[in-house]
Amino acid sequence: MKRNPVETILGAVVLVVAAFFLFFAYGTADVKKIKGYELAASFAKIGGLPTGADVRINGIKVGTVVGQKLDPATFNAVLTLSIAADIKLPSDSQASIGSDGLLGDKYVKIEPGVEKTTLEAGTQLAKTKDQKALEELVGEIIFLATEDPAKPPRDSSQE
Repeated sequence: MKRNPVETILGAVVLVVAAFFLFFAYGTADVKKIKGYELAASFAKIGGLPTGADVRINGIKVGTVVGQKLDPATFNAVLTLSIAADIKLPSDSQASIGSDGLLGDKYVKIEPGVEKTTLEAGTQLAKTKDQKALEELVGEIIFLATEDPAKPPRDSSQE
């Protein structure tokens, strides 16, 4: 079987271009684990948040979820977060679980507080908000849509 050198050269060029695109995609996708100091955050529900998920402040990646475990006393999910060393979070910062759209990736969203003292490595965030399940959100929307606007609001303090 006779080989054409043009086919061999073209195949090599295709492989080099494919390798370049993979290198470019990895470099711009920001999938690298951020190394820094570790914090813990406890949640009642994390909604399927995977290890390796982003930790973001105002949409900017500042860390990575590096571990998950179940607290045997409270049965809460305890996340270990690696935060970039140059980010000093105030001690009253709050963590919650966010998602990119309805079915998008989940991430930990941190809302920095206003305290002057900062969180030290190995400490736990005191304030967290749990993940709301999609079913809960749909139920709330249906309840609001079917509620009669002419009916006076129910006073829960009388119950």
